[in-house]
Amino acid sequence: MGPGGIATIIAASSLAVIALAIAYVVIRVGRLVDEASTSLKVLTEETAPLIDEINTTVTLVNGPLHSINRVTKNIEEMSEKVNQAATGFMDKNGSAVKVAGALLSAAQMSKGRSKKKKAE
Repeated sequence: MGPGGIATIIAASSLAVIALAIAYVVIRVGRLVDEASTSLKVLTEETAPLIDEINTTVTLVNGPLHSINRVTKNIEEMSEKVNQAATGFMDKNGSAVKVAGALLSAAQMSKGRSKKKKAE
């Protein structure tokens, strides 16, 4: 065997090692792609029910919020009507309001006197 035969054996061995290295890399990349697709499938399967549960929760929370919104709106309307009525009454009956204020003041003063008498 001459120098050409030895060079051929070395070249063939080198190509065999390179082919094995490429095959190993292809197998590892194939496994990586399989794992990634499996992980993606599991993630998709777990995410869909979670989104459904979130949707259900939001729907359940929105029901009472709509009721609270309606109640708040009704209370707001009622307080506006009471305010308008009170303002209208005060505008039309100014002297009656003054008399009512005087009566309230007198009632508070008499309470204060009765407390002082009890304390003595």
